[in-house]
Amino acid sequence: MKKAVIITYYWPPAGGSGVQRWLKFVKYFRNYGIEPVVYTPENPEMMAVDSSLLSEIPQGATVIKRRITEPYGLYKLLTGKSGEQIKPGFITDGAGKRGGGWKESLSLFIRSNLFIPDPKCLWIRPSVKFLTKYLKDNPVDIIISTGPPHSMHLIAEKVAKATNIPWIADFRDPWTGMYTFKSMKNSPLTVLIHKKMEKRVVREADAVVVVTNYMKKELSAHNPRRAEVITNGFDKDDYRDIVVNPDKEFSITYTGLFVKDRNPSQLWRVLGEKAASDKNFKKDLIIKIIGHTDKIITDEILANGLENNLYRKEYVPHREAIALQKSARVLLLAGGQQPEAAGILTGKFFEYLASGNKILAFGPAGGDMDTALRESGAGEMFEYNDYQRVKEWIEREYERYRKGETGINSGDIDKYSREKLCEKMSVLIEDILSKKENKKEKF
Repeated sequence: MKKAVIITYYWPPAGGSGVQRWLKFVKYFRNYGIEPVVYTPENPEMMAVDSSLLSEIPQGATVIKRRITEPYGLYKLLTGKSGEQIKPGFITDGAGKRGGGWKESLSLFIRSNLFIPDPKCLWIRPSVKFLTKYLKDNPVDIIISTGPPHSMHLIAEKVAKATNIPWIADFRDPWTGMYTFKSMKNSPLTVLIHKKMEKRVVREADAVVVVTNYMKKELSAHNPRRAEVITNGFDKDDYRDIVVNPDKEFSITYTGLFVKDRNPSQLWRVLGEKAASDKNFKKDLIIKIIGHTDKIITDEILANGLENNLYRKEYVPHREAIALQKSARVLLLAGGQQPEAAGILTGKFFEYLASGNKILAFGPAGGDMDTALRESGAGEMFEYNDYQRVKEWIEREYERYRKGETGINSGDIDKYSREKLCEKMSVLIEDILSKKENKKEKF
């Protein structure tokens, strides 16, 4: 059996979308002759805790945890948030405008220009030292790093060079092409450093894996040795024994992190206007928002007169989130509004697909998510400012609801199962290793 060491910041008991991709690969690797070894922080800054995910780690799998030093203590001290968890997406989302003022703006400047490529950079040197020694005593066949945070790639780059072990760099999101990168307070020099790091990682890795075709095209400009698309997906096991009580209301459900730049203002306007003019709709409508949500979003929902239609809950365990998705009439999916968001295809999208319910999505037209929605027949994508089409869609879906028609989609989604995707990753690993062996034999 081949061995692979996976360098990842996100790992159970941490919850959230960043955990799912590699937890699922690790879960199924043994089915394809690969023994996983996970290297992860002992004390990460966790957005949420979901201890239920620990049961998905294969029995006897090696998980190495080492302490990490992060600068979030400085951020909390500067902004007076000493008792709060740091939620990804919220530090960069409108710094200086959300009550932190100059302190929050200063903290973002420090984070952007002193901690490159990210606040996990202080873990690079000790991790390289530890892993270089560990892998000499406990050899593996391949190194895999997954980012963001992209410090994980820098660890893998140095360890691969020191040990001459093949390396796969897995990008769950873009690096400098990520739309939030523009929101950072990067100096021109910092931007240059990021771009040089990104180019070096893409060129030095034996293979680069990305989750969308858009990302593949973007990173191909750096001339990678090999670039492959392996999307995110859904795990069929997550849907077994889930008790589902379909919502009786006309429910619109959002699960996960909901940040300010993904606020579908026109949707709240449409819902507020219809609720004000149609007493049956006002009675039937429920908006369920499950997860860490920017206050600007909930304030806007309330401003549209929907306070009695809103159900809010903070992070819930993954299986509970799935049950809520399967119970919904409509699932709300919000991508970024910037052009760069066209290349983002979130893990949540695939869970929504697996729920079988209609998806109402917001994001750039013609992007990867728009294409996947059309190909699967699971829902429809709208630009954020498209008031008229959103209004027509809500009218149509509500009319179907009133007639008792099902809201279920019937798209072809089997290719997105986590097990099939793990098979693709395993084939890539075997191919890289076999080519390395053939190269050795020639010499």
